[in-house]
Amino acid sequence: MAKQELSAPLIGIVRHRLATDGKGVTTLVAFHSCPLRCRYCLNPQCLDPEKVWRTITTGDLLNELLLDNLYFLATGGGVTFGGGEPLLRSEFIDEFCHMKVPEWKVNIETSLNVDRKHLERVLPHIDEYFIDIKDTNPAIYKGYTTRDNAQVLDNLRWLMSHDGMAEKVIVRLPHIPNHNTQADINRSYSLLTEMGVKNFDEFEYFTSREL
Repeated sequence: MAKQELSAPLIGIVRHRLATDGKGVTTLVAFHSCPLRCRYCLNPQCLDPEKVWRTITTGDLLNELLLDNLYFLATGGGVTFGGGEPLLRSEFIDEFCHMKVPEWKVNIETSLNVDRKHLERVLPHIDEYFIDIKDTNPAIYKGYTTRDNAQVLDNLRWLMSHDGMAEKVIVRLPHIPNHNTQADINRSYSLLTEMGVKNFDEFEYFTSREL
């Protein structure tokens, strides 16, 4: 009897992204569910059980992405897993990566606020990590996400301990109005640099909502 393929709930698939979340042409696969409850969430549908766009198997996802195989191969692109929190679907990602075209790049957008086992499972497959740290200050992080960030920083230290990881990791450091300041961002930058992080994406959240 053939092994049944894993399935996962999605909030969307976005094709033909160029130099947005990885090199070359990429397709963003956004998973439902997240461990955080950010005061300003860019994808609130990932928290609503009624907003699952589609549940997909690894095989069906492969068939969809094969439509853009020529784009991926010509530009050095591939698939980016986001969400929500994609590492909650680490088994799905692992199974998919054993099926995909070997030349495809695999990127992930993650908060790292998950059990280490999920990160360990996908480590052999990921070419580039986009890590949304929010802020390294525990009080600021918890005030914004409702969660503690000790697991985030422990996972990042573990990740950075692997050879060549400094070239694969991009850490996002947002200025979040009413939550952190430039001085807070600078402190995060210093701490993360000490960990070995070299690549940063510093930006500001813009929202009309009260945070």
